[in-house]
Amino acid sequence: MSSHNTNTPVFSCEFFPPKTDVGMEKLQAVQNLLQKQMQPAFFSVTFGAGGSTRDRTLETVTTLMANGASSVVPHISCIGSSKAEIKTLLDTYIENGINRLVTLRGDIPKDQPVNSNLPGDFAHANELVRFIREHSGNHFHIEVAAYPEYHPESISPQSDFDCFVQKVKAGANSAITQYFYNIDAYLRFVDKCEQAGLDIPVVAGIMPITNFASLSRFSDACGAEIPRWIRQQLVAFQDDTESLQRFGCDVVTQLCQRLLAQGAPGLHFYTLNQADATLAIWQQLRQS
Repeated sequence: MSSHNTNTPVFSCEFFPPKTDVGMEKLQAVQNLLQKQMQPAFFSVTFGAGGSTRDRTLETVTTLMANGASSVVPHISCIGSSKAEIKTLLDTYIENGINRLVTLRGDIPKDQPVNSNLPGDFAHANELVRFIREHSGNHFHIEVAAYPEYHPESISPQSDFDCFVQKVKAGANSAITQYFYNIDAYLRFVDKCEQAGLDIPVVAGIMPITNFASLSRFSDACGAEIPRWIRQQLVAFQDDTESLQRFGCDVVTQLCQRLLAQGAPGLHFYTLNQADATLAIWQQLRQS
């Protein structure tokens, strides 16, 4: 990972748009806690399937900025969006002083018929990256997604990596991975990037472990493997929340320690709009 360890690691946190005013107030409290203790480089805000949270994503971004966030990075996905809609959104972000985006294909809406044409003017994330560059030049630092364990919809490991290469060549500056617990998958992915001449940082996505049922459901949906030794221990602890969370914190902290020791350029925490689990990992990291 020699091409990725030349700078101080960057730490960031991800939120999703709350559905209610009460949820937004709680999120601002979470933001304050994370900002005070971690001082993350940025907070990112997700974008719902088919653009379903477009307005709430923008509202969340502007609210967090007004609440004192040093940098807020909206996700922007192309499924279900027209070029005109994306252009308007990009212009709005530029007007609001935003200069970084997490650019994704996005999830397919649940009501989309199987084998039907995807809605919108874009089918793949590389098309969206290229459109952003054509419209906005180098105004935005563009993050894209990476899948060390391969996207669940990919035809093959190589086709999945080829899709990543296309996103980089279209103009991506850096990448954030789907979360994983198998560090070898991440290291191999980074090695493949270096072999392909892709000289961009690949930040590791980190999912704290707080609930076995939720983690299992998320992992099945996104293709993130839970190693058997971790899964078996989580099953044993599923009726003992305190022990499960303590075990989860230890496992994920050790993963983060190994990633940083191997030269990972940063860690991106999937907070699920909660502070406690991420901060527990952060505190252990600072003590190590």
